Amino acid sequence: MPLLHIGGYEWLDWHFHADVALLVLLLEGAYLYAVTHIRQRVADVGRIKRSQVITFSLGVLVLYIGAGTPIHDLSERYLLSVHMFQHLLFTLVAAPLLLAGTPAWLWQALLRGPRTMKIARVLTYPLLAFALFNATLLLTHLPPTVDLSLRHHFFHLFVHVVLVATALLMWWPILSPMPELPPLSSPGQMAYLFLQSLLPAVMASFITFSDTVVYSFYAQAPRIWGISPLADQQIAGGLMKLLGSVILWLFIAVAFFKWYGREEAEARGPRWSEVEEELDRLGLKTHRQP
Repeated sequence: MPLLHIGGYEWLDWHFHADVALLVLLLEGAYLYAVTHIRQRVADVGRIKRSQVITFSLGVLVLYIGAGTPIHDLSERYLLSVHMFQHLLFTLVAAPLLLAGTPAWLWQALLRGPRTMKIARVLTYPLLAFALFNATLLLTHLPPTVDLSLRHHFFHLFVHVVLVATALLMWWPILSPMPELPPLSSPGQMAYLFLQSLLPAVMASFITFSDTVVYSFYAQAPRIWGISPLADQQIAGGLMKLLGSVILWLFIAVAFFKWYGREEAEARGPRWSEVEEELDRLGLKTHRQP
């Protein structure tokens, strides 16, 4: 099987992780139950959008791809670069998909208690959410933490859960669907994401330009595909800096064009078609003159 056995790695030799499969199934099942059954018990809830269900399910799928496929085994046994790619999947792909796919009424149901809402308001405050995520990112990439997580599977799983949870907080000021916990303005989002693109780049530069292997586990790991530990480390740093920046700058571009579009719309005033749509939304049907 030349295509399946490359450079010392057997692509079919990976373990099914029952704990990961169970977690993602529970997450997807809880979401589908909420949008089909709990929704009927919540007053003033509109129809769930198919795009939201697809978006959330894609987020769950990305979680499984990162934690339940050969990507996980390559990360946990052989390559720091795959480990870094796995974390990018969790924090910059899965987390925004999960957040964007969760409707506002579901968050409101989950956070309806006054104490719960107060805690959520503190945790999603942009500066604190930003600090919590980046502190977690730093702590989980320190050599002792990485080496410990790679030697103990359940601690590794815990690290992944914490990364995703704090990534959801980090993305909240950008993608929040709740008027009670609103997102930042478009200029605020651009500034926030710009800062977010800078801090991991500092850590990535340290990893990329180090003359020695930072993580002892990967220095001792079996070599595959002819990649040396130092080259693997440089690839990992490059992924963290370049791929992470690309994703964040895509969101900056989206925020810019949304802001620009709103400014243009305000300058020209509303079109008649937009007035008609708003009247229809309010139940005031408009009738064109023949």
